[in-house]
Amino acid sequence: MDVVRQQVTADELLYMPDDGFRYELVRGELRRMNPAGNVHGRIAVRITWRLAQHVEENRLGIVYAAEPGFRISSNPDTVRAPDVAFVSRARIEAIGEIEGFWPEAPDLAVEVISPGDAYADVEEKVFDWLNAGTKMVAVINPRQRSATVYKSPTDIAVLAEADVLNGVDVVPGFERAVREIFA
Repeated sequence: MDVVRQQVTADELLYMPDDGFRYELVRGELRRMNPAGNVHGRIAVRITWRLAQHVEENRLGIVYAAEPGFRISSNPDTVRAPDVAFVSRARIEAIGEIEGFWPEAPDLAVEVISPGDAYADVEEKVFDWLNAGTKMVAVINPRQRSATVYKSPTDIAVLAEADVLNGVDVVPGFERAVREIFA
């Protein structure tokens, strides 16, 4: 992830002209994101598809894909973009339809590690999500064929292919074998 040294607000990011790059805004600093790659895209769509089916069938809320922006702090602004996100129906009904960035953290954020991702950047993003109120962050590691689930800075579970990724109280009823993510 490249850092572009200039202070930017969430509104400025939203209305930036398309220059062919994807960005996140971290404490007012633009960070350019590298293209994700084939494996990353395949895994992200598998998770999105299964999660969206479950959420829609059970009327639980909305699943977001394609790295939508969530404004998770202000002054300076932070806008993070997960690979997949879920926001509960109750929160959607309370806030309503939003044109720009969602004004809060999602209930669930899923990050798929790309070949160019540095561990420190992924960890920083996980803790940004948790500190902003995300109830569960799942980090999918294609190289290790594993998933690490964070519910707090100390409640962390590493799941192998034989384990089950469970939405517990964040996405009730959602369960998938980790191996299915990589199939």
